[in-house]
Amino acid sequence: MSLGAILLLIWPTLDPALVEPPAFLSTEPERVDRDFTICGRQRGHACVVDGDTFRLGQRRIRIVGIDAPETQGQCAAERALALRATEGLQRLLNQGPFTMTAGLDDMTDRYGRELRVVSRTRPDGTRQSIAAEMRDAGLAARYLGRKSDWC
Repeated sequence: MSLGAILLLIWPTLDPALVEPPAFLSTEPERVDRDFTICGRQRGHACVVDGDTFRLGQRRIRIVGIDAPETQGQCAAERALALRATEGLQRLLNQGPFTMTAGLDDMTDRYGRELRVVSRTRPDGTRQSIAAEMRDAGLAARYLGRKSDWC
């Protein structure tokens, strides 16, 4: 059995918020070129909710593969890191156009957020994963099916 056939068999059993789908099981990339603000009273069409979620109009987008601290966190340390993570995601999204892809099943999470892989192609042709950048900066953890303890 080929690797592709195996992936087709097991993919439906995986949590779509955990794992980026392989390219052949993904939608066509959706290009996004917006200036992002932090969501709040005077938020624009594109804004960042927290370190793993942003809005595009009425759409709520959750980045696949990461868990960021909550802005209404359990302790002062979590709330402080949540602010840094929110600002960090805003900076990353504002570095230029990026693309979003979904699994072919176009899943949403239990809160109705669209689950998307967010990345961009750098000028040198390499792929920049927004999830990996957030993890590498210490602003998010790998999502393993449950919330991280940030306190």
